[in-house]
Order: sequence, then C-alpha cells, then structure tokens
Amino acid sequence: MNKQASPAIPAAENPALPSALRGATGKEIIRALGMLPVLILLCIGFSFASENFFSLQNLSIMTQQASINIVLAAGMTFVILTGGIDLSVGSILAASAVVAMLVSNFPQFGMLGIAGGLACGLLFGLINGILIAFVKLPPFIVTLGSLTAVRGIARLIGNDTTVFNPQLPFAFIGNGEVLGVPWLVIIAFAVVALSWFILRRTVLGLNIYSVGGNPEAARLAGIKVWAVLLFVYCTSGLLSGLGGVMASARLYAANGLQLGASYELDAIAAVILGGTSFVGGTGSILGTLIGALIIAVLTNGLILMGVSDIWQYIVKGLVIIGAVALDRYRRKDSART
Repeated sequence: MNKQASPAIPAAENPALPSALRGATGKEIIRALGMLPVLILLCIGFSFASENFFSLQNLSIMTQQASINIVLAAGMTFVILTGGIDLSVGSILAASAVVAMLVSNFPQFGMLGIAGGLACGLLFGLINGILIAFVKLPPFIVTLGSLTAVRGIARLIGNDTTVFNPQLPFAFIGNGEVLGVPWLVIIAFAVVALSWFILRRTVLGLNIYSVGGNPEAARLAGIKVWAVLLFVYCTSGLLSGLGGVMASARLYAANGLQLGASYELDAIAAVILGGTSFVGGTGSILGTLIGALIIAVLTNGLILMGVSDIWQYIVKGLVIIGAVALDRYRRKDSART
C-alpha cells in the first residue's frame, strides 16, 4: 500500500538508493549540459562577428548583465520544478529596488536598504505562495495578477518617479570587485551553488522534485505539499528582491515603471533552455545557469553586431518559443524511452 503511494522519484535524486542504482546521475548531467554546445557555438560565432566579443571588458560587462537574470532564473527553477510559474519576478524586482533605494536615503540606516529590498521580495513571494498553496489558485493567474499589481505598487511607493542616491552605501555590490571578479558575478554564482546544494543534497530538494513529478503521490507519501509550494514561491520572491538590490546598486537608482520589465521572460527562457520541464519534476540549476548564459551571450552579441532592439525582441521571442518546443520534444522523447 505504501509502496504504491510513494511518488515517482528519479534515481539520481534519491539519496537513499545505493550508489549502483544512482548511475543515472551521468545522464542527468548530460541532459543538464545539453545546451552547452549551443552556448559554445554562439560564443564562437559572435567572436568572428565582433573582435571585441572576447575582450576582458566585454566579458566583464556580459557576465555582470547576466548575473541578475541568473539570480531570477534560480528562483524560477525552484518554482517550475514544482510545475508552477512565477510571472511576477520582474515587478517584484522593481518594487524591491525602489524600497532599497528609499531606505538607503536615510543617512544612518543606508545599509538597511539591502534588508529592505530582500524583505520586500520575500513578502510578495509569501503572498503568492499563500494564494497558491492555501487558496489553491492557479500559479499562472496569481502571478499574472501580481505582475500588474506589484508593478503598480512599485510606482506608488516611489511616487512614480526615479529614486536616486548618488551616495549609495551598498553601491559596491553593483560596481565593486573582489580580486578582479565583480560582486554581481560572485553573488550570482553563490546563489547557483546554494540552489544546487538544496536541490541535490537535501530532503527539501527531493521533495521539490517529488511534488513536481506527482503532487498527489507526494501528498500520500507524507510530503507537505503546501510547505514545498510556500518555500519555492518565497524563494523566488526573495531572489527577486536580491535582484532588485543588485540592479539598484548598479544603477544608483530605481523606478517602478521600467526597471525589471520583461525580466520574467528571460528567466523563464533560461530555465527551459537549461532543461527544466514546464510540467515540473525534472531539471537542474546547472542547466539553468547555461540557459541564462545563452540569453546573455545572445543579447550581448546582437548589440555588438549593431542589431536594433526591435530585432533583439524578435530574436528573444523566437528563443522562448524554441525553448518551449524543445521542452515538449524532451518530454515526448522521455515518454518513448
């Protein structure tokens, strides 16, 4: 009876299995790195198209631009692994950035802007999670509503203007370096490392995959599905808040109207390109990292080639459609095998 109720958990994700049965790990790594050749080919192609592509200055700019999307995509990975979606990350980023800037303008409490931005993101993530986990509203509808509502809140608390702070006390996050490595890059890869640890080395990570694979079976197996859903949406909100702090630190400014617009599309594209299935249950944070780098290389390369922003939007849209088509192909292929 208990055996039938157990959720279908991939062998590579189950730490209780003997090592001989965890041989699927190699396949998981190959699947996660499946888009790596595309990333390499893009880099090679753009290096021929522009001699500045591999310059240290351009690589630094490109990795810093990718960092915020990596952070947002990490949170999006947690959500999509459960079979959900979070369309509100760009709006939450904007609201968190505005809060961080407003708090930073208090002379004696400027550094608390970081905490303010993180708390703002966590609060909106918590609200999304409560509506999805307890009220049982569809994630798409909840986060679509949040996308619009939180954007309005961001404009409201910022008085619909750009909030500046030329003496921003945490500006080092957006513009400083450690041994030549930008703080933005360090933060992004720290988020990836922590996310990898949670998903691959903890019971919580196992539960996230289980809920995405079969929520009902996970519930019957004793997993608190509501707690898992609450965690992933809070994580997405918190990382969106972190993205807001990073963005405001880089710009010394924030506004609720334009900041973070369409960021959710880049994050979703990065996750799906990285091999995480839209229906949940399969995927990896390392794949998401590769997907985010593909988006960054594509954007940077098109700019270096002088492609107008109009065509950049078109190309990004085609990439998102291609990512969804690739996800469907993966699921069909796995069903056959």
